[in-house]
Amino acid sequence: MKVCIYGTGAIGGHVATRLIAGGAAQVSVVARGAQLEAIRRRGLVLKSGGKEISGKPVAATDDPSTLPPQDLVVVTLKAHSLPGAAESLAKLLSPQGSVVFVLNGIPWWWRLGLPGTPGPLPLLDPDGALWTKLREKTLGCVVYGPVEVQEPGVIYHFSGNRWVIGEPDGSKSARLKSVIDLFNAGGLVAEIPADLRREVWRKTSGNAAGNTLAALTRLSGADFGLVPGLPDLYASLMRETLEVAAKLGWDLRAEIDVDKVAKRSDQPQRFRSSMLQDVDAGRPMEVEALLGQIQAFSREAGVPVPTIDFIMPLLRGLDRALREKHP
Repeated sequence: MKVCIYGTGAIGGHVATRLIAGGAAQVSVVARGAQLEAIRRRGLVLKSGGKEISGKPVAATDDPSTLPPQDLVVVTLKAHSLPGAAESLAKLLSPQGSVVFVLNGIPWWWRLGLPGTPGPLPLLDPDGALWTKLREKTLGCVVYGPVEVQEPGVIYHFSGNRWVIGEPDGSKSARLKSVIDLFNAGGLVAEIPADLRREVWRKTSGNAAGNTLAALTRLSGADFGLVPGLPDLYASLMRETLEVAAKLGWDLRAEIDVDKVAKRSDQPQRFRSSMLQDVDAGRPMEVEALLGQIQAFSREAGVPVPTIDFIMPLLRGLDRALREKHP
């Protein structure tokens, strides 16, 4: 099986290293900059649980058109980068190939398989390129397992290793089962959920608060409790997100202890959320996937979200400043 990891940063590097070490597939990677050079020179190293796992892909490139057709592409790009990659992703797949999108926040494929009028989400797929070219090839993924690039080519895995992968329409397809088997063979603990969108909301409820506040304050989640009022703001963002999810049909309010989560006592001290990593590196952020689309859903559902409404202009302003400074 030919597998390409498209976007080999922290999460992509985690996937690639384990699949290469597992030997169940021919793994190629698409990366860029110092990360690409390090992978070409010495391969990838994953530091996890006091051990090191290493491996070198069969090919490493910043030009996916140089790779042969792939049976599976695992995409770990940030949400705002996806529309521009839609065409190259479509060309990279073999006729029967599939693509797994490992995403934070609300995914671009949200309306695929839902009742009503399907179609792209304008905030996440403005021109419908992803919807047009890839919707029939798509599997969704929610990952629990924080990682960070420690240095080019070296990934540090903090904790957790759970990969929830599903068909957007909820079916148990043969292609889904093959991906689950591949991930598990490589040491990536994968499962098929009863409801993939429920898992999206479960993780997004925390990310909508933790990621956005980390970006605005430059604090890791473990330090939120040091600032009076910040845990309350976290809880408010989380509650509003859960209210929107419930109104849309995915009610997790009885399953998630918001006050407990808001204390952030279980956060690894060294871990910086993905949005904080982006701010520190001067990169654009996943503003719309992590919070903007929730606000858009709230308007559709008639759910008031005053805290989200207050935070959104600040996030969009910060993102604009980052984009202007580092185009």
